[in-house]
Amino acid sequence: MSSTNGFSGSLFVVAAPSGAGKSTLVNALLAKEPTIKLSISTTTRAPRPGETHGKEYYFTTADDFVARAQNGEFLEWAEVHGNYYGTSRLMVEQQMKTGTDVLLEIDWQGARQVKKLFPQAAGIFILPPSIAALEERLKKRATDEPHVITKRLLAAGGEIAHAPEFEYAIINEEFDVALSELTAIIRAARCRFAQQAARNASLFAQLGIHAE
Repeated sequence: MSSTNGFSGSLFVVAAPSGAGKSTLVNALLAKEPTIKLSISTTTRAPRPGETHGKEYYFTTADDFVARAQNGEFLEWAEVHGNYYGTSRLMVEQQMKTGTDVLLEIDWQGARQVKKLFPQAAGIFILPPSIAALEERLKKRATDEPHVITKRLLAAGGEIAHAPEFEYAIINEEFDVALSELTAIIRAARCRFAQQAARNASLFAQLGIHAE
């Protein structure tokens, strides 16, 4: 039986190759399940037009980021294209202690780091129905040059190879079906025994149930 380590909130980790529709699914889930908090990453890259500190990202300097990483303040972190990105362990733990469910939208490498600290986290991998469909979606986004799309497709194979490290896999062929499956996973995870015991400690004590 997995322990919650005293956290009454659940932790969800969602990963996918670029173009699989992860962000669209997550945004739709958050609209349906407003009690879930999307974790905001910390980054050293400069804010893009329209981005606000504390909304899209927490922006900081490289020196500050490295110092915090060395102090173990991040659940996971990585250097991408010369910039650092990380998830604050302190913020996630604080939210989970108050019973808030937290969702991390990260890559498989970050998910692996999170699992070392939170083995009870529910890992969900979003898969495309085919590589051809993935290529079509990347082209439809019209946000990348052809060589970037080719690079993303090449990377997708390596990312998909890590899908077995996750507890759940959703094939995003029909959006409504995929969203329904994602919602079902979230709701089922909340009903795991250890999670219910942490959320309803007084009731379980009253009923004479002792969580292991």
